[in-house]
Amino acid sequence: MEYIELGYIGLFIACFLSATILPFASEGVVAYFVLDGFDPLLVWSLATVANSSGSLSNYALGMLSSPDKIKSRLKRPDRFERLSQKAEKYGFWLAAFAWVPIIGDPLTIVLGFFRVRFVPFLILLILTKGLRYLVIIYLLM
Repeated sequence: MEYIELGYIGLFIACFLSATILPFASEGVVAYFVLDGFDPLLVWSLATVANSSGSLSNYALGMLSSPDKIKSRLKRPDRFERLSQKAEKYGFWLAAFAWVPIIGDPLTIVLGFFRVRFVPFLILLILTKGLRYLVIIYLLM
């Protein structure tokens, strides 16, 4: 799919989907939009909102998950216990890593499952995702 043909709606879709557990990266899409002449401030804003929204859908999926489902995905019971300890110890601070490829998307599901404090999670999530796109756009200017 050529997201650029859809304009800003395509940007939103691409950035939203990249924050779900689908294997997709939004950084290249953001760069492509900026290099194609789209408004950098609007690209940054939409990418941040869309990507954060995708992570919030992961958080909600985590909240809806059952312990048995999570444990079966992890294959080993000791992994669940380690995740539980880390979520308890670091809590919403783990949201600072939600932008990291490969680990960020499942991390937001885990944070939802363990119901870390939502407002600090949301603030940190938006700040770090926005900062990532800001750096990308700045490097392109």
